[in-house]
Amino acid sequence: MTDLLQVDNLTKRFGGLLASNALNLRVAKGETHALIGPNGAGKSTLMNQLSGEIAPTEGKIRFKAQDITGLPVYARTALGIARSYQMTTIFNGFSALENVMLAVQAHQGHSFHFWSNARKESSLRSPAADLLARVGLQSRANVLASNLAHGEQRQLEIAMALASEPELLLLDEPLAGMGIEDSAQIIQLLETLKQHHTILLIEHDMNAIFSLADRVSVLVYGTVIATGTVDEIRANAEVQKAYLGAKQEEKGFQHA
Repeated sequence: MTDLLQVDNLTKRFGGLLASNALNLRVAKGETHALIGPNGAGKSTLMNQLSGEIAPTEGKIRFKAQDITGLPVYARTALGIARSYQMTTIFNGFSALENVMLAVQAHQGHSFHFWSNARKESSLRSPAADLLARVGLQSRANVLASNLAHGEQRQLEIAMALASEPELLLLDEPLAGMGIEDSAQIIQLLETLKQHHTILLIEHDMNAIFSLADRVSVLVYGTVIATGTVDEIRANAEVQKAYLGAKQEEKGFQHA
C-alpha cells in the first residue's frame, strides 16, 4: 500500500525532556492505524506535531510525499489533515448544527465576522446537516452543544473535523470518558468512517483498538518499539513487557 503519512527520525525536546525520540512511523493510505503506549509515552506530543500545533526539534513529516514539517495547522488542514482532541473543542453556546456550520464556513474560507448573517445560508446549513446525519446526530441538530451527552459531543466534534473533507483523520482518544453504550456507538461510527478515510487513532480501550485497527504501533519513551497487525502486536513479547508489564501479558491484552 502507498504511504499517506511518513514520519522520519522525529525528535521533540522540552528542555531536558525527550518527548519524541527519533520516532519513525508509516501510515498507509486507507488504513486505520492505532497508536498505543503507556501514559507519558509521547502519543499526544506526536499528534501535536503531526497536526502542526508544535514544531519538532528534528526530523521530517511528509504527507502525500510532501514535506509538511514546517507548515502551520491551517495549511495542513487545506492539504487534507483533520484532528479531534482528547477534550472536546466545541462551542457550547451554539447548537449542534451551528457548530458544524462554523466548521464548514471555516473550510470555505469565510470570516466568522459575518456569522450572524451566515446562520441562514443554505450553502452552510445543507452540508452541515449532511455531516450531522453522517455521524448520527441529525435529530439533535437544534440542541445546544452544552446540552448534548458526552458521547454526542464527541460525535459532533468528529462531524466538525469532517467538514474540511480530510484524507487523514487524527483522533486522540475518541472514547475517553465514555460508558459502554456511548463507546459502542462511537466504535460503530469509526467503523463507517474507516471505509472512506485514513485514520490515525490514539486510544486506551484495547477492545476498540483490536476491533478497529488494521495495524498498531506501540510507543514507549517517545519511540516506536513495534508496528504490526493486531495479532502480531498481541504476540510480541517486547510489547507485552514494555507496554503492559509481565502480569498483564494474558489479562486484558492477549484476550482483549
